[in-house]
Amino acid sequence: MGISIIKGELIQSSADAIVHIISHSPLSGGADSKLYQAAGPELYQACTTLGVCMTGEAKITSGYRLPAKYVIHTHAPIWLGGNHNEGKLIEACYRNCLTLAEKNGCTSIAFPPISTGSYRCPAGKAADIAIGVIEEFLKSSRCVKEVFIISSEDSICSAFSDSLEAHRKQTH
Repeated sequence: MGISIIKGELIQSSADAIVHIISHSPLSGGADSKLYQAAGPELYQACTTLGVCMTGEAKITSGYRLPAKYVIHTHAPIWLGGNHNEGKLIEACYRNCLTLAEKNGCTSIAFPPISTGSYRCPAGKAADIAIGVIEEFLKSSRCVKEVFIISSEDSICSAFSDSLEAHRKQTH
């Protein structure tokens, strides 16, 4: 129970919900993305009804053919140096996804490392934000008990593991 950092592929997670990072529309990944290929055309069709998702917001669909019951779509911010409210928007992504998971009876949720990679947030900064929000949420959650951060990149997994370790030392 709690937070786990896993090296792997998010779409293979058997968590109750997985998080899909988007830019403005849940369709922004395109019908050919790994997620839509794995979930099947029903996910793409469901996403056509969701409309625009503002930065920090989250919307939910079924997982269709994925191991996960749900896909939670969130619009992550691009890191512009940290002076454009990016940290608060990343926090909102995590909090809104966790809240949707809770409202839909999920006991587990798997996140990619929000706003890292092509979104340019330094992995350590992204990890500190994520771990802080998730730890705080888990304290009062009645349903969500397990949160996974999944990345295929060693350096990102290391940054999130380091942040989790540091956070645990501070709170104990």
